[in-house]
Amino acid sequence: MNFRYTTFFFAGMVLLAGCQKEDQSQAAQTPPPVAVGIVTAAPSALPITNELPGRIAPTRLAEVRPRVSGIVVERVFEQGSQVEKGDVLYRIDPRSFQVRVDSAEATLRRAQAALLQAQQNAGRQEQLRKSNVSSQQGYDNAIAEQAKAEAEVAVAEAGLAEARLNLDYSEVTAPISGRIGRAMITEGALVSSSSSENLATIQQLDPIYADFTQPVTELIRLRKALQDGQLMTGPNEAEVQLLLDDGSAYPYTGRLLFSEAAVDASTGQVTLRGEFPNPDGDLLPGMYVRVLIEQGIQRAAIAVPQQAVQRDASGSARLLVVNAENKVEERQVIVGRNVGDRVVVVQGLNEGDRVVAEGFQKTAPGAIVAPQPWQVNEQAETSASPTQADAATTSQSNEAATD
Repeated sequence: MNFRYTTFFFAGMVLLAGCQKEDQSQAAQTPPPVAVGIVTAAPSALPITNELPGRIAPTRLAEVRPRVSGIVVERVFEQGSQVEKGDVLYRIDPRSFQVRVDSAEATLRRAQAALLQAQQNAGRQEQLRKSNVSSQQGYDNAIAEQAKAEAEVAVAEAGLAEARLNLDYSEVTAPISGRIGRAMITEGALVSSSSSENLATIQQLDPIYADFTQPVTELIRLRKALQDGQLMTGPNEAEVQLLLDDGSAYPYTGRLLFSEAAVDASTGQVTLRGEFPNPDGDLLPGMYVRVLIEQGIQRAAIAVPQQAVQRDASGSARLLVVNAENKVEERQVIVGRNVGDRVVVVQGLNEGDRVVAEGFQKTAPGAIVAPQPWQVNEQAETSASPTQADAATTSQSNEAATD
């Protein structure tokens, strides 16, 4: 009897030891929770920066035209160079104009001599009248001749001034300062003051304009959001920035000058104009650019790193969120515009939610994780241009942000 109980006791001990070893083996095979980087959703004020298409235009443009007719004898300027207001660009044969100046000077001297004679005659007539030797009519005629001579002098002086002015106009000068283009005529060409022929074009490029357009529906939506309190005006609303055609950021900040008071009926667009410094001449008229303009600040917007947003097969945006038990949940969200390396979450995320920003490739919904504060890649953040970062804003995202 005792032998039977002893046998059962040892068999139970062996079975218990086997179960403990199996539990220890399973525990050894269970991996520890995966460490993931998380960001905590928190509302903040984010600028609404629109990226709009535009073209570069000169601040001043002048077509060089002759003011007198004649043969061009010299081109003075270098094509494509910088010229200053008053610089001589062309010389028209001045000989005929010099002859007219000489003739006008002679005419003036003759008129002055006639005036001197008339003045002397009037003086004599006045003395004779006082002595009752000359009649009143003779005196009146002398005074009239003097006035006529004075008028002739004035006419001669005006003729001389005109002749000298035309002589000056034989040197065609720059009406404004700026960069001059190619010469439209050569030496030996006959030009006319009554012709619409353009000798050259000068454009002022510093500062320079950027003309850009925005749909009027978008402007209305932004203004409504401002009125409703969803948006507020920011300190940089009058500043504009540029992205060049190759995607690089223009280093100088411009200012918004105005927006048109009318809408283009054919496109439904409103034209706006910004002014930019252009000391190096990098911006040229006709260049295509993208203009970044801050048009408001969104109150209490929640933004997450762009890399945290995943897309499913249908294109819907999803986030991995860590709950209070450190278990991963998949959350479908609606995202709006991009702000730098972040994206605004319009719907589906609440303040305080912990969003997986790094390590989501190693986990899945339902998994237990070890959340850690996400460390931003400082090198990537430093290399990212703030101008280029803001450039991701689109009209579609603005609709989501203000709805």
